[in-house]
Amino acid sequence: MSAAPRPGRRPAPEPAWPVAVGLAVGLAADALLADPQRGHPVAGFGTVAATVERRVHRDSRLAGTAYAVGLTGATALLGAATSRLTPHPASTVAATALATWAVVGGTSLRREAAAMSRLLQDGDLDGARDRLSHLCGRDPSALDAAGLARATVESVAENTSDAVVAPLVWGAIGGVPGLLAYRAVNTLDAMVGHRSPRHARFGWAAARTDDVANLLPSRLSAGLAAGFAPLVGGRPRSALRAWRRDGHKHPSPNAGPVEAAFAGALGRTLGGRLTYAGRVEDRPLLGDGPAPEVADIARAARLSAAVTVGAGVLAVGARLLLDRARR
Repeated sequence: MSAAPRPGRRPAPEPAWPVAVGLAVGLAADALLADPQRGHPVAGFGTVAATVERRVHRDSRLAGTAYAVGLTGATALLGAATSRLTPHPASTVAATALATWAVVGGTSLRREAAAMSRLLQDGDLDGARDRLSHLCGRDPSALDAAGLARATVESVAENTSDAVVAPLVWGAIGGVPGLLAYRAVNTLDAMVGHRSPRHARFGWAAARTDDVANLLPSRLSAGLAAGFAPLVGGRPRSALRAWRRDGHKHPSPNAGPVEAAFAGALGRTLGGRLTYAGRVEDRPLLGDGPAPEVADIARAARLSAAVTVGAGVLAVGARLLLDRARR
């Protein structure tokens, strides 16, 4: 028989490193492997969400709120159950790393940007127009090489925040439940959060939840883009000026700061007319200088990579501090 614990002795505290290490390992896995080619968990969630939407859709904010809360809550509970079932430090590292790898998409983002750059350099506009759907949902049919380059740079900027920085922030705050819940929120916004007639009311809750979830990550992304501007031949002061002056002009409260900071860091002007989901929009101009050229796609991808590394270091450090504060 094992000896009974002595009265007054506290159990040994949990180590203050497994989640932080898991975030680092998962980010490294994304850098080496990119997204899973088959059976991607996010795609699986999207299939479930689409099936549920077809059954519960109503032209109602209340129905849309129940839909968004139910799916996000179920995903968070799955993450919490996973965390409880993996109490051993090594298991926590593995679960966190797997979740991080599944929800972070920085390497795939940069690979898509590189593919767009190659197609445009080769003069294959039809191929580039077909490929644009891998990055964003705007209509590419009338875009020339300059328009496709601009769309790619803007998508790299916005998705650096949505697909990299935001999941790392929520992973640092909430571990596996935070990682999975954020990806659920962001996926639902992409599916029903746009202003189509079908989703104008039903998707309201998903869109607003995504706005709140990305408030901090988007500002962190913009700050990191400004800080790393010299890596792409830019100046932090120019990026900060563009962010302060132009970030609020964008219709999205979170895409605006990131795109403006990228524009300032690259010395280019983003924004202007685009066609999205059957609507023509004239977006405000962000930044200074000429419109992006094909060569700027590689610069934007390089800035995205730097922001990814910076966000990873900050997320790991923040999680270590949070865990030590809880001990």
